[in-house]
Amino acid sequence: MNETPSQLQQQSYIMNFPFSLSTSDPNNIWMQELTDDELQINKPKAYKQFMDLYNFMSGQSLVYLLPSEGSFQDQVYVANLGLQLPHIKDENHILLSNYTSDPRKGEELVGEKFFQQMGYKTHISPFKWEGEADIKHLYGNVYIGGYGIRSNIKTYEWMEENFDMNIIKVAMVDEYMYHLDCSIFPLNHDKTLVCTELYDPKEIKQIEQYTEIIDVDVDNALGGMTNSIRMGNMILCASNIAELKKSDELYLPEKIKIKSLEKICSDEGMEPIIFNLSEYMKSGAMLSCMVMHLNRVDHAKSLL
Repeated sequence: MNETPSQLQQQSYIMNFPFSLSTSDPNNIWMQELTDDELQINKPKAYKQFMDLYNFMSGQSLVYLLPSEGSFQDQVYVANLGLQLPHIKDENHILLSNYTSDPRKGEELVGEKFFQQMGYKTHISPFKWEGEADIKHLYGNVYIGGYGIRSNIKTYEWMEENFDMNIIKVAMVDEYMYHLDCSIFPLNHDKTLVCTELYDPKEIKQIEQYTEIIDVDVDNALGGMTNSIRMGNMILCASNIAELKKSDELYLPEKIKIKSLEKICSDEGMEPIIFNLSEYMKSGAMLSCMVMHLNRVDHAKSLL
């Protein structure tokens, strides 16, 4: 068996430098509601914001850079590329996306070549599915999978049949929060942030059978609270509050989001780390969109 980064006893991730970042083909409602001027990417600023996040993460973990091939406008958002299966300990499997979004079709072939060169066994989903952004690992072989907007429920049936996965399937119904990571974030093995307002009570009961829910209101979810990642005892989250004035309409909701996250982190013995990713918000993206996990090594361990 080939050794891969997933077998290392250090948290490992994939990122992609935003060489091809563009908003030329608006492919979600966030982008479609912006004017042409508002959609314009400031490339030097976007590069700096990416490097701020990359430098921090690579100082705490191993970060591999996916090659930039072609002119894929959203390739930097690697969370949509696929999923590494942490519950399969003796083999290294990567499930690759079958994109619904037209501008992203073909990215999975770049990922397939990259992961195979790293020693992984790759599997492209036979049904529409957009990667880690639409499925969250709780523990063991238990996952939560979102379907209905960007992913097909048949994908999760295929995963269960072929990869020994137990997937709690929840319907995505809000076009502003079209991926699962917009509303659900596993904080640790015991607790999960969930915007319960967005789901059927039966789905919430299913989730509660496996994890304790910390409720997140819709405003905080829209602000990207659940679009976070965990590194040891740190929660990395995006906010553009540094660019907002107190008189701006979005200032107070953003401040409330940060305070709410700080309270959750304080209660759980964690530390929030905030990054300004304002240029990527023009794509309708937040922090978790820019990171794909290669393992889930010891989330209970402090990396500070």
